[in-house]
Amino acid sequence: MNTDLLLVLLLLGAAIAMFIANRPRMDVVGLLMIVLLPLTGVITVNEALAGFADPSIVLIAALFVIGEGLVRTGVARDMGDWLGRAARGSESRALVMLMIAAAGLGAFMSSTAVVAIFIPIVLRLCAGTGASPRALMMPLSVAALISGMLTLIATAPNLMVNAELARQGHEGFGFFGVTPFGLPLLVLAVLYMLVARRLLSGGDAAAVSAPPEAQRARLQDWIRQYDLPDREYRLRIRPGSPLAGRRLEELALRKDGLNILAIERPRRFGVDLLRPSGTVALQDGDELLADFQAAGADPAPLFARHGLAPLPLGDGTRYFGARSQQMGMVEALVPAESSLVGRTILEARLRSEYGMTAIGLRRGRKPAGAELLTQRLQVGDTLLLFGFWRDLEALRRDSSELVLLNLPAEFDEVLPAPGLALPALLSLCITVALMVGGVVPNVQAALIGCLLMGLFRCVDMNSAYRSISFKTLVLIIGMLPFSIALQRTGGVDLAAEALLSVAGGFAPRLVLAILFVVTASLGLFISNTATAVLMAPVALAIAQDLGHSPYPYAMIVALAASAAFMTPVSSPVNTLVVAPGGYSFADFMKVGVPFTLVALVVSVLLVPLLLPF
Repeated sequence: MNTDLLLVLLLLGAAIAMFIANRPRMDVVGLLMIVLLPLTGVITVNEALAGFADPSIVLIAALFVIGEGLVRTGVARDMGDWLGRAARGSESRALVMLMIAAAGLGAFMSSTAVVAIFIPIVLRLCAGTGASPRALMMPLSVAALISGMLTLIATAPNLMVNAELARQGHEGFGFFGVTPFGLPLLVLAVLYMLVARRLLSGGDAAAVSAPPEAQRARLQDWIRQYDLPDREYRLRIRPGSPLAGRRLEELALRKDGLNILAIERPRRFGVDLLRPSGTVALQDGDELLADFQAAGADPAPLFARHGLAPLPLGDGTRYFGARSQQMGMVEALVPAESSLVGRTILEARLRSEYGMTAIGLRRGRKPAGAELLTQRLQVGDTLLLFGFWRDLEALRRDSSELVLLNLPAEFDEVLPAPGLALPALLSLCITVALMVGGVVPNVQAALIGCLLMGLFRCVDMNSAYRSISFKTLVLIIGMLPFSIALQRTGGVDLAAEALLSVAGGFAPRLVLAILFVVTASLGLFISNTATAVLMAPVALAIAQDLGHSPYPYAMIVALAASAAFMTPVSSPVNTLVVAPGGYSFADFMKVGVPFTLVALVVSVLLVPLLLPF
């Protein structure tokens, strides 16, 4: 023990105390350490700031962006939809599929983001299967934590351990280096949670109520409330049609009861969905998404006169539900000061003003039905408007003519980058292939993935910057200088000698077990990333003192850092599920402690088999 080491340990103890008290914020603690550590004279200011240029930090930031691309394009949500279909009303099946889906997605993006994505999915799933959220929320968090044991990039602790190996001149782990340990643990976790969920019965009923979006109106509710008949049509413009080459403003289709809601125009690699503005010229082969409002009339003569061929809707939904990512409905109220009062729907020219088409009207609780187009608007009338979600902004900005009342639950499910799931998956696959093949360094592969996500418009610059958790990055950067300071002052050697004095005479597997317990215990009080930063150099020092390979000791730290199952504050993953699951601290202890022991035994048995001493 020397003065410099004592100062470093005092700062480390202060940081841990602030982490436990959660005062101030974790990133502020990181900044404090960056400022205070150089004042000890142990490290320089440049060394304290070196984390900002660390490749591992850039890699973590890039992975946040790639994960955002998967969210914006609907890849993550599609996995949730698949989960709901696969569950088929069974709670046990739902639990198994949920854990597999969360772990699979979490292997390639932030586990915290995975949990945030899946919470509303689980709540809707519970509403459909009758299961309690208490039975599924904790399995979700366990699977998300284990996802950190499936790939090298799945969690920051893996990258920190890998970076420490590189700093000490060793070759790092491969992309799937942790997978042989994570997969058995995932299987055991699924089996364990099928039994342990019984320990989570009861709890606060208020905490497990349906999500707010489940209580909001959905599009199908409005179709029923406004008494809308089956009047949606998909119509193709035939060759030689009198509509081809003419602008919509030149036609009088609305007077015949035919409202064009959108135009699908085929192109070489897909379909463009066009807004039906008056200046749009129709073309042969265009497919019109239309609403026929002349109730009781046969539309066939009208279609024949205009050269329109009816097509099957084909998507099994009403009012073009398959296009709900681009279009939908909203309710709007006619206020007293509106100039629309006394005018008919046709005279109101809502499409010209707002780009929205009125397809329903209610006066009190009575729908207008077939008289929609001719009925004059009164104060307090509620209109059901159909159009592109983007056009809602005009309605929101101008509330003098119409007041936006209700948005459907589907509005919250609208993706910022719809239709780009395949490009996002391609970007992810290229990134993973570059990492697995070792063609370029991991950080460069991740940056290539970010550029591909931007090239394919899966993310834009604003969403990319918003996706990066700078709080997490600053925390890691602030803790990294402790590794240098403890090594320089002999703190790492002292910790290694202390552990060896306790376990030095034991078998190597027992040394691994003690290292796992110390790492997991430290993770109860500080973030698992900070734990990995502190324990990785200690583990490598122990390996050097024993004359063993560094890899089993580094791997045990990585696995233990992800085994944050025991408390709701040991990982943000656990904290997120506390409220929707209605969990207490004791719930995590009685479920998490036994499985942590399972993870300990499996890790100690497998690591030396695959990574010999």
